[in-house]
Amino acid sequence: MNTPEENIYASKCGFEAAFAEKSFYDRQTQDSSHIESIIDILPIKNGMSILDLGTGSGYLAFALANRYPDVSFTGLDIVEKALEQNRKRTEQEGLKNLIFSSYDGISFPFEKGSFDMVVSRYSLHHFPDIHKSLSEVHRVLADKGCFFISDPSPNENDTSGFVDKYMQLKPDGHIRFYTLAEWNKLCREHDFRLEASFASSLCFPRKTGKAYEELLRSHPKETAEGYGIRTVGDEIFITEQVNNILFRRNSDRTIII
Repeated sequence: MNTPEENIYASKCGFEAAFAEKSFYDRQTQDSSHIESIIDILPIKNGMSILDLGTGSGYLAFALANRYPDVSFTGLDIVEKALEQNRKRTEQEGLKNLIFSSYDGISFPFEKGSFDMVVSRYSLHHFPDIHKSLSEVHRVLADKGCFFISDPSPNENDTSGFVDKYMQLKPDGHIRFYTLAEWNKLCREHDFRLEASFASSLCFPRKTGKAYEELLRSHPKETAEGYGIRTVGDEIFITEQVNNILFRRNSDRTIII
């Protein structure tokens, strides 16, 4: 089993490679209707300070910063090369309310209560110590601040961990997906309460190969069919259900894991 530091390094290297192949990465993550659904659920008000955790290419951060010019946004990630590109884009677009910071993948470089809201889209399945990360989210949030998670979920009939094995075939530090019930339990343990949620889906391509073919042969056919897996040319597509969950920080109690 890899250490958290080894998983973080794998994520960093994997995403540097993905960002270098920008058009392919964009096909995997961009979805304007999903962004609009996220905006609809977030209780954003002028004067807030919001952290985009695992910001990546800044897809969510840029959308929010453009929509809310009187709100301050910070994008946080481990991939410095992507952050440099994001900073250049903020200059090009003249955005004064958006900055980007890097970190070690474990401890957030911010003081207690620095943010009114933390949002994270398609990134938390890469976090090797989810309890530590949730503790850090709790720490940097102001009392009664909001925490929004958008992350894929395993299917109910996926009892063999198929989707996590599928995702781990790409060396980008994937750890695991969580169900809605698992997120609710994890966040309750860190003093968050569930406020609202909605479901969406994510269909994205990867380059196919023998490893994917062998994985499909080693699992029940109905498991793969549940994810709508199909091959088109040299690409394999998978459709995953996505949990979109809004939590609120209960109190000023700091939980240490």
